[in-house]
Amino acid sequence: MTQQSTLWAPVKWAQRADSLYVTIDLPDVKSEKVTLTNSALTFAGSSNGQQYAVTLEFLHEVDTAATESKWATTARNVHFYILKKDKEAPFWPHLLKDKALEKTNVKVDWNKYVDEDDDDEQGFDMSALSGGGGFDINQMMAQQGAGMPDGMDDEDSDDEDLPDLEE
Repeated sequence: MTQQSTLWAPVKWAQRADSLYVTIDLPDVKSEKVTLTNSALTFAGSSNGQQYAVTLEFLHEVDTAATESKWATTARNVHFYILKKDKEAPFWPHLLKDKALEKTNVKVDWNKYVDEDDDDEQGFDMSALSGGGGFDINQMMAQQGAGMPDGMDDEDSDDEDLPDLEE
């Protein structure tokens, strides 16, 4: 029997001002072992007969004593909700201390992502902007009737002040 190698588990993350969302993106996880300390998250388990493991050494400390910090295994992945230790600190620029490790092994969870400026607006849906591609502010303004024709300012918007086009 050959010894099977352990693979790095695929990881996604997002954050809020006071918390982190971490997802181990493996279906049908079995025999999972999770350890959460103030500085790291360690996961080991199997999926579809393959062994996976990951150790995430966080950029900053997390609050393991908080009862709100929790994790759950679902049929599609393993979810973690972890409170940050310093809830007043600015958004983390990245998840891990080791930026090179993060660049190759951790992805942003765009389904849970919010911009730091939009953190208070939990209901704001970034996908409505279609990923920023093809967004035309002038077209949007015209559709809303907010754009003004060239040569006119807000004070000249009454119909009787419009120039006579037949001249």
